[in-house]
Amino acid sequence: MIRQSRPALVSIAVFVAASMVPSAVPEPAFGEEETPVARTMAEVLGATEPSDWRSVRSEEMLIVDLESGRVVIELAPAFAPKHVGNIRTLVRQEYFDGLVVRRVQDNYVVQWGDPAESPEDRRSLGKAAAGLAPELDRPSEGLPFTPLPDGDVYAPEVGLSGGFPVARNPSTGRVWLAHCYGMVGVGRGVAPDSGNGSELYVVIGHAPRHLDRNVTLVGRVLRGMEHLSSLRRGKGSLGFYEDAEDHVPIRSIRMASDLSVGERKDLQVLRTDTEAFRALVRARRHRTEDWFLDPVGAVGLCNVPVPARTARENLVSPGERSQGSDSGDG
Repeated sequence: MIRQSRPALVSIAVFVAASMVPSAVPEPAFGEEETPVARTMAEVLGATEPSDWRSVRSEEMLIVDLESGRVVIELAPAFAPKHVGNIRTLVRQEYFDGLVVRRVQDNYVVQWGDPAESPEDRRSLGKAAAGLAPELDRPSEGLPFTPLPDGDVYAPEVGLSGGFPVARNPSTGRVWLAHCYGMVGVGRGVAPDSGNGSELYVVIGHAPRHLDRNVTLVGRVLRGMEHLSSLRRGKGSLGFYEDAEDHVPIRSIRMASDLSVGERKDLQVLRTDTEAFRALVRARRHRTEDWFLDPVGAVGLCNVPVPARTARENLVSPGERSQGSDSGDG
């Protein structure tokens, strides 16, 4: 669990706001009858076409500036529209500016928010809601879904939807975001409706999938995971910093749509409803690199990276570099 230093609070963080729901696409079938293609992930990405990529909407891109550098987050309004909307409200009120990263738990999460213990000392939420009903899953109808073939411990099916790792239950018709590396969540107290997006966390360790459908997830980090995963670990309970001087200041958090074109970086992510992505999954299931003694032949949900790049740079492979720190889909 993720516990705040405030009395009886269990916390975590992330974002979302309402947007168009992508139309459903045919589900490509993976099967063991497939003959693995002797291609590496780098070769697959090198052969992609412009149509295999999509641009991240600036209204769904959160820009977090720390002293060490910039973190870019893509929000997931299709899954948590109310929380994303509340986060946008907080950001546009400049709520997070000058607050801190106050928890870094090894192999788990980085968390930021207001460090004040007493309610009267905490920053005003302004027009943002103080509490929201959790958005833990949603109907699967109307969402694109690219399934993975190798099963899962936590759900009947797993795959990718809109570039985000998801789990799905065909019997109930529900789908939900999964706690993979780089995912962003919303902190809450014991009460399910106590989260509002003013406390956010990012997964920096082994995927804590036991948190799925217990905390509202609102997005994922596309760029800058190194500025979070390399932070000094907290020595207090659950990784909270014991001394205020250890807090990591947040310079600012902005919506990319509120920045000038020169201030933001346009990002593209690999669409997950394409043959190019199917080839990438095959490359991750059947490892052809010379180093591998066992080609594996299977892959878990959180080991399938969804690469991100700028329009003018070489392809970025988050899976090879940090197992998913840069990601995306269409």
